[in-house]
Amino acid sequence: MRLAKNLLSLIVLAIGALWALQGIGAIGGSFMTGQSQWLYVGLVTVLVGLVGLVWANRSRG
Repeated sequence: MRLAKNLLSLIVLAIGALWALQGIGAIGGSFMTGQSQWLYVGLVTVLVGLVGLVWANRSRG
């Protein structure tokens, strides 16, 4: 179960990073390229992925 949570969190994090990079125009080829709202959506998605990683790996006390 921990592996599945980690994989899902990493996928969410990677998608968020992709969206953020497209939002700033670092990655082209999409309608999202250069659209600043995708930077913000991507950053929020990266944060969700990071929270998921922390949640998946927290120690059970």
